[in-house]
Amino acid sequence: MTLVGVLGAGQLGRMLAIAGRKLDLQFRFLDASPDAPAAEFGEMVVGAFDDPQALDRFSDGVDVVTYEFENVPVASARRLAEMVRVLPPPASLAAAQDRLEEKRLFTSLGVPTAPFEAVYDEVSLRSAAERVGLPAVLKTRRLGYDGKGQRVVREMSDLDAAWRTIGERPAILEGFVRFDRELSVIAVRGRRGEMAFYPLIENVHRDGVLRRSHAPAPDVVEGLQKDAEGHARRLCEELGHVGVLTLELFERGGALLANEMAPRVHNSGHWTIEGAATSQFENHLRAILGMELGATSTEGACVMLNLLGWVPERGVFEGMPGAPGVTLHDYGKKPAPMRKVGHVTVCGADREMVEARVDVVCERLRMAGWEE
Repeated sequence: MTLVGVLGAGQLGRMLAIAGRKLDLQFRFLDASPDAPAAEFGEMVVGAFDDPQALDRFSDGVDVVTYEFENVPVASARRLAEMVRVLPPPASLAAAQDRLEEKRLFTSLGVPTAPFEAVYDEVSLRSAAERVGLPAVLKTRRLGYDGKGQRVVREMSDLDAAWRTIGERPAILEGFVRFDRELSVIAVRGRRGEMAFYPLIENVHRDGVLRRSHAPAPDVVEGLQKDAEGHARRLCEELGHVGVLTLELFERGGALLANEMAPRVHNSGHWTIEGAATSQFENHLRAILGMELGATSTEGACVMLNLLGWVPERGVFEGMPGAPGVTLHDYGKKPAPMRKVGHVTVCGADREMVEARVDVVCERLRMAGWEE
């Protein structure tokens, strides 16, 4: 039986393992926490990602290694790649970990972005602000997610405070994009270079955290899906990427600007479990194992609602109209403020049906104590 090694045992690892049941796969996870969400779905090696002994135990006997988040040390991925196939390759991991290098990669491939400048200290920050213009967003080059490690700068007088807020670390200053909406496209590339794409997804964030995703994105103008696929294709081919890659985008005036990429399965693709012919998780596994990619087609429409800090009782949707189209996912995580602990997927034959169900679902959740 094929053994898949996963760096990280969070909810994405958990969902990979659940999808792997259909493919008769076994899993081994490396994580610092023995009670991580994926622990019940495979063997656990408890240790740090940069611990050589833990990496050796983890890699022994696995057929392929993948990762569920992009903050795995690149050096560890490269070390593992000397012993076992690591997919997506360490090059994808390295590109996604440094926001400046990521933006330079986009630019080199003709993928449009907001204007940006490198920042090393307070002097270069001021120079960057003069070139980029204000308002702008100051972001740490490394780490940071869900809005962490960044600060909006509106006036030159805000620069010093923004620099202190991000910890006075190497950063990137990006022009503030007055977008019409946020979108993402999920691509999957196989070992032989074959590719498939899911439809564009519209994402709604608040406080830097994804709250809901609509798939397929409504009112997509002609050519937008093709443009998004072209951007993702160039990135995958340049990096030799194998597996799922998600490109987050801003739509402005019917055109796309790339925000950032994630070389892995992604929160905005959770709806694919119920809403697509093949989920992003299954397709990621198919890709890294050299299997034929599954269809990415959809029928009807789907909305995914993130559950932050709280998951309702299982019976919360019993008896509601359209309940068979509503699925609750509990990640098995301890509740904590703003922590992603689950999601709800609402599917239906068309967008109007889904939106009506979402209204009822949200009302049920609020009655149970949910705060979106």
